[in-house]
Amino acid sequence: MAYDLIIIGTGPGGYVCAIRAAQLGLKTAVIEKRATFGGTCLNVGCIPSKALLHASELFEQAGRMFSKMGIGVSAPKLELAAMMAFKDQGVDGNVKGVDFLLKKNKVDTFHGAGRIAAPGKVEVTGADGKTQTLETKSIVIATGSDVAKLRGIEIDEKRIVSSTGALVLDKVPEHLLVVGAGVIGLELGSVWRRLGAQVTVVEFLDGVLPGMDGEVRRQAQRLFEKQGMAFKLSSKVTTVDSSGKRLKATIEPAKGGAPESIEADVVLIAIGRVPYTDGLGLDAVGVKLDERGRVVVDHYYATSVPGIWAVGDVIAGPMLAHKAGDEGVALAEILVGQAGHVNYDAIPNVVYTYPEIASVGKSEEELKAAGVAYSVGKFPFAANGRAKVNLTTDGFVKILADAKTDRVLGVHLVCADAGNMIAEAVIAMEFGASAEDIARTCHAHPTLPEAVKEAAMAVAKRTIHM
Repeated sequence: MAYDLIIIGTGPGGYVCAIRAAQLGLKTAVIEKRATFGGTCLNVGCIPSKALLHASELFEQAGRMFSKMGIGVSAPKLELAAMMAFKDQGVDGNVKGVDFLLKKNKVDTFHGAGRIAAPGKVEVTGADGKTQTLETKSIVIATGSDVAKLRGIEIDEKRIVSSTGALVLDKVPEHLLVVGAGVIGLELGSVWRRLGAQVTVVEFLDGVLPGMDGEVRRQAQRLFEKQGMAFKLSSKVTTVDSSGKRLKATIEPAKGGAPESIEADVVLIAIGRVPYTDGLGLDAVGVKLDERGRVVVDHYYATSVPGIWAVGDVIAGPMLAHKAGDEGVALAEILVGQAGHVNYDAIPNVVYTYPEIASVGKSEEELKAAGVAYSVGKFPFAANGRAKVNLTTDGFVKILADAKTDRVLGVHLVCADAGNMIAEAVIAMEFGASAEDIARTCHAHPTLPEAVKEAAMAVAKRTIHM
């Protein structure tokens, strides 16, 4: 059977691309190596981690915050197996939802490993080893990313785990050693700290959340330390000895120096992710990769081989599910002659710790490096009425605007519900708003987003409540 479009991978880039392509009239098929659709995000990433973050946050609130609000309850008891079942139920509902959407949009589905045999031909090898060849006008590589490995340290997903193993631990480790202070390490470290683990985070660089705004990084680290996390910055884990009852990790200064040994029950390797291209046959058909193993594409997501395209984590850019989904939609529209487009200056990034951390656009460091003159407006949640009565006063809003035009260049939030609140800033930037536009937009009272309005007013040094 010949198709207009075959997509390898059904993560947020792949399945969204497939649905949009089908809506636009293309005969579309997807190939998925897993038994369920949704890729890393729905199966072992975004969705299960958010379920555990939510449940563990409520567990901690019940134990520490309820009494402050006049709610008398006995100390909460952790039932980890039940919490994991809650997480699995959420995953199951989401992956079944994707299955339903693909069927609803008449997208054909194939389970197995996909390999590009030639432009216009894709081989699918099923779990039984049987192979079939599908023909198509266009092929989309949407295979996502895989866990980045740490040289010399073998992940067994039992005691030395990746994010996948950290989502299915059958007991709370007494001491969890997290290697990497990025989004994944801090989120999963937060889960297990709330549930009772001692958590130590080792980071090669000199601060948490590399790449984010410096002021945000510093504030976030202080809050995590206040919550009980310990950090060893400018340090690297060189070995993990798993021969004993407890793991023994050797940690050295990043720039060299005397090593130290730390014992842990579980070590989480969270140093990032790498594009997944294994077994796709890209070399044989001539698809070019860059020095980091990413598929090279042009502005229209076309690879070096006509008829082969790529979106999501497998190409350059932030490895974010929503970025991949937007690229999938854009590509489907490009394939039918429409003007598919993604504004890479307005892609939000969220860390789902507590408080949440969210940003869109440029950081101060990026603006300084580019020589852009800018103004800063900040507003603390300690001065926000809703935050005060909700006992959620940690954090701030920071808006960076062009010094001449007042156009918003970046927005950064550290606060409860930052992941939802950042949407206002993304829309503002998408429409080229100025800080004054936000400042003169009426915000409901009392709400946390009023702090965004006040930060926008602070750009012009005219805040009301500070």
